[in-house]
Amino acid sequence: MGGQNSALLAASYHDWWSLAGVDALVGEAPAGWLDVPAANDVAAKPKITPSAEPEAAPLPVALQRREAPVEAISSGPVALPDEWDAFQAWLATSADVPGSQWDARRVLPVGRVEAPLMLMTAWPEIDDQREGELFTGPAGRLLDAMLRAIGLARADCYLASLAITRPPGGRIDDRDAAELDRLLWHHLRLAKPGRLLLVGSEITRMAAGLPLADTRGRLLDINQDGGKVDAVAIASPAMLLSRPAQKAAAWDSLKLFNRGR
Repeated sequence: MGGQNSALLAASYHDWWSLAGVDALVGEAPAGWLDVPAANDVAAKPKITPSAEPEAAPLPVALQRREAPVEAISSGPVALPDEWDAFQAWLATSADVPGSQWDARRVLPVGRVEAPLMLMTAWPEIDDQREGELFTGPAGRLLDAMLRAIGLARADCYLASLAITRPPGGRIDDRDAAELDRLLWHHLRLAKPGRLLLVGSEITRMAAGLPLADTRGRLLDINQDGGKVDAVAIASPAMLLSRPAQKAAAWDSLKLFNRGR
């Protein structure tokens, strides 16, 4: 063995040992070429303390569990005044009046107790609510003409709406209906009218239990405080203005009050 290849082999050995850090006896730190890098040394790696599990993302609102609403404890039915003057004052001022929550302006009854004719509607029309008076404008003028046809004037009558304000959209839910039903019969008992004119489909259904179409030309017996009061039902004057064809049906009912005069 010898020659140029031997010289190259010797130089290679020398370089390898030099990189290993044994090219000198003393005075120099080993190069550490054969040391395991810290990144790969399991023993040298710092221990990682497991962190708390991340909180789960909240469920969509539609999937979240909802607690059942706690219903307010009812204090019982509202006390309705038994005297006429006290009842009228209660309608004008009390926050307990059913339907008073729908509008700040109340449309109150007009007239006297024991009037020969009581006109009752379910609630004010939109124009009536704005004006604060029942049967205003063109609808009121039509009503006055109808009353004259049976020999009466507005001043002779007691005019009232069951609810003293108009509900949103002109519709009520079952709970409001139950409260107004109780108010209806109490109001009639105190008013003691000679006869009763139901104005509109809603009050007809509440008081007579019939759709307005089934009352045409019929004298209705409304049981009231152990007795009966004669009643007829007609569409509201505002409806008659918008649908004149229904005037004939209204007259068929209204003219029943002409009998026995």
